[in-house]
Amino acid sequence: MRPAQRTKGLRKVKKRSPGGKQIIHYERRKGKPVVCALCKKPLHGIPRARPSEMKNMAKSKKTVNRPYGGNLCSECMRNVIKSRIFEK
Repeated sequence: MRPAQRTKGLRKVKKRSPGGKQIIHYERRKGKPVVCALCKKPLHGIPRARPSEMKNMAKSKKTVNRPYGGNLCSECMRNVIKSRIFEK
């Protein structure tokens, strides 16, 4: 990789070559995990991808198929729905 391409957007990963030497590879960074809007826990079923990768994914791979999917975790979703039912 050319020195001009070794930017902060890539992370350094140490790899061991077959000869036993440690060499540095440069890999793309992963995106931050999507978190629940209420409890801030990472959401299951949603990949850690950069925004440029997410925009090329199908919608079924970016969200979870339930109310508030991709926004709230299952526990918080249950609590919100229960509170709405008891409110009425």
